[in-house]
Amino acid sequence: MSKIYKTGRIREVNSQRILEAAEMEFVKHGYKGTSMQAVADQAKLPKANVLYYFKSKSALYTAVLHDIIERWNSAVARMSEDDDPKETLERYIRDKVDLAIAQPNASKIFAMEIIQGAPHLQAHLCGDVRHWFKEKVRIIECWIAQGKMKAVNAEHLIFMIWSTTQHYADFETQILTVTSKRGYDSAEVERIKEFLCTMILGGCGLLEAS
Repeated sequence: MSKIYKTGRIREVNSQRILEAAEMEFVKHGYKGTSMQAVADQAKLPKANVLYYFKSKSALYTAVLHDIIERWNSAVARMSEDDDPKETLERYIRDKVDLAIAQPNASKIFAMEIIQGAPHLQAHLCGDVRHWFKEKVRIIECWIAQGKMKAVNAEHLIFMIWSTTQHYADFETQILTVTSKRGYDSAEVERIKEFLCTMILGGCGLLEAS
């Protein structure tokens, strides 16, 4: 193993370790209530190491938010007008549910940032996220023009997928309390995915009538 590869691997592992620790601190204490020392303690690393990778709390928080968006968008990163809309949208819905339930802190941090007016995410929303969104809308509209799915509003379809999948993380306490559950088991997660796919894909005319 080369020294350069080993160094790069260590950097990758430490960066991810810090991002995961930061997620835990930011979701518990918010941006203002979180300190770099607290993140270092959570990551079990010296504060100097955290500052080596992320020069400030703002830089770390922004990196956490960007990492969250990257995870969410990965399922449809290579989505194209030649794809099958049912397969593509179903994969996106299922992946988003899995991420919301397996990594609820990510969704909660993102929701708090947006509710506060996206002070740390505004440039990213206006740039990469807007470009991603417009490209996905264009592809969905191409599917509609090709007769692959019903003529639905592509923008609101994406909003619906975002909101319904992330609901199970953002409102986790409410859902589990009113349903008298301690957590989501694998069977419940599958029921959630089946329900959302049936409702959303059915509304897009992508499911065969039974």
